[in-house]
Amino acid sequence: MKVKMLSRKPDSYVRETKLDLQRVPRNYDPTLHPFEVPREYVRALNATKLERVFAKPFLASLDGHRDGVSCLAKHPKSLATVLSGACDGEVRIWNLTKRKCIRVIQAHEGFVRGICTRFCGTSFFTVGDDKTVKQWKMDGPSYGEEEEPLHTILGKTVYTGIDHHWKEAVFATCGQQVDIWDEQRTSPICSMTWGFDSISSVKFNPIETFLLGSCASDRNIVLYDMRQATPLKKVILDMRTNTICWNPMEAFIFTAANEDYNLYTFDMRALDTPVMIHMDHVSAVLDVDYSPTGKDFVSASFDKSIRIFPVDKSRSREVYHTKRMQHVICVKWTSDSKYIMCGSDEMNIRLWKANASEKLGVLTSREKAATDYNQRLKEKFQHHPHIKRISRHRHLPKSIYSQIQEQRIMKEARRRKELNRIKHSKPGSVQRVSEKKKRVVAVVK
Repeated sequence: MKVKMLSRKPDSYVRETKLDLQRVPRNYDPTLHPFEVPREYVRALNATKLERVFAKPFLASLDGHRDGVSCLAKHPKSLATVLSGACDGEVRIWNLTKRKCIRVIQAHEGFVRGICTRFCGTSFFTVGDDKTVKQWKMDGPSYGEEEEPLHTILGKTVYTGIDHHWKEAVFATCGQQVDIWDEQRTSPICSMTWGFDSISSVKFNPIETFLLGSCASDRNIVLYDMRQATPLKKVILDMRTNTICWNPMEAFIFTAANEDYNLYTFDMRALDTPVMIHMDHVSAVLDVDYSPTGKDFVSASFDKSIRIFPVDKSRSREVYHTKRMQHVICVKWTSDSKYIMCGSDEMNIRLWKANASEKLGVLTSREKAATDYNQRLKEKFQHHPHIKRISRHRHLPKSIYSQIQEQRIMKEARRRKELNRIKHSKPGSVQRVSEKKKRVVAVVK
């Protein structure tokens, strides 16, 4: 005679609290749960309200600089190490876990215009108003001691920006032209220029590492190929672009921070129309940086705020500001995608959470499950009017709020004027141009 026995592991039917509470098996047949949707809606509403209650993004401020912070750089290997340059020529290296400065270097006379780290993290480069490029050791003497650079390159003109190649011992500087340098040489490998205006920023592509882009004061964004030592394409916008940033996950996508209060995401294969126009700032956008996931980016503006944009949305999902924060000059997203740093005019570096309501520290498995469940509920009911209103609401300073209202009136007036011109003109004589095409003046190849 055969006897069949059923056996179950206790872990599969006893709760995690270890109090011998039995798990109740659930039947997911929808006919047995007629009020499931109303119940989930209430849970989604409560989760959205609690998200706004616990949205406290500000973490810390790093004090120490005696002048405005002009540039920031991340360490490629260490999450806790951050470098900052100030308008008085001082460079500081910070430890984020201890939230204190570990090294001070008087690097330049005048502004520190750019700072970048070597791809292996052993040294870093700075450029300043004194027409020099300097290389420094990452691990130098302790706080307060005098330090000499490893190498110094004297240039003929002021360098306004610098960026290092992601895989090779090569870096690029910009000023009157874009220069490509080998670390072992004191003269550039090649120099590239297209036009005669000063170039404000240069950035290497993190995926197609031989590509780099620059933006100049004559409203141009120029793309170069280091292998050919020639410019590839040039797009001319309505107003000047301050800096660009490449998407770390898509080699051909980059975002430009512009003087006309907007950010423009371009596909380098079709530069005649931007992929997306990101609007919300009420003053010139000075800096932009992507998250390591490539799904979001953060922008710093002259309107004393920073905003986080999803890469495929025209409106920001977060706006961060404090009462003391002045014009934000530089911004960086940390390599673990959890934090944002910004440097501003009033000598402060501030640390923020990338997700405003995220709980810091170690989460239990039940907390993770509850967080994931609430997130899915918010996504499911995100278009319901009440939930949408609560999740979108953000407190703004009075100055920004009043400027938004003013810009809205001006935009509506321009739209009404254009419609009236079309309405009262001969049919077909006035063509309606899309907002995206208006922004691009020309593309030169």
